[in-house]
This record gives sequence, C-alpha cells and structure tokens, in this order.
Amino acid sequence: MERKTDNGKSGGEGREARLKAALKANLSRRKAQAKARAGTPAKGEPPADTSSKKDK
Repeated sequence: MERKTDNGKSGGEGREARLKAALKANLSRRKAQAKARAGTPAKGEPPADTSSKKDK
C-alpha cells in the first residue's frame, strides 16, 4: 500500500462536507428540541389546549 503525502489539502474537501452535514443535522436537532420545549405541535397535529378549565 502506498500513502500519498501531500500537505493534507486534498482531504479538506471531504472534511468540509462532513462538517457541513454534521452542522445541518445539529441545527435541525436543536430546532426540534426548541419546538418541543415551546410546546408547538408537529406538522399535522392540532394545537394542544393549554387553557385550564379549573381556573374558571
């Protein structure tokens, strides 16, 4: 087996692609977490009734 020894610049493109994909996945995961904490329903679900009927 031969190894190429070139200043490591050819692998930078693959690294950038991996980082971009990881960043996109992380962002979508964080958005989903924030949406869950806020209590907003997912697509297709009716909004939850948060009003308390005991208070009346």
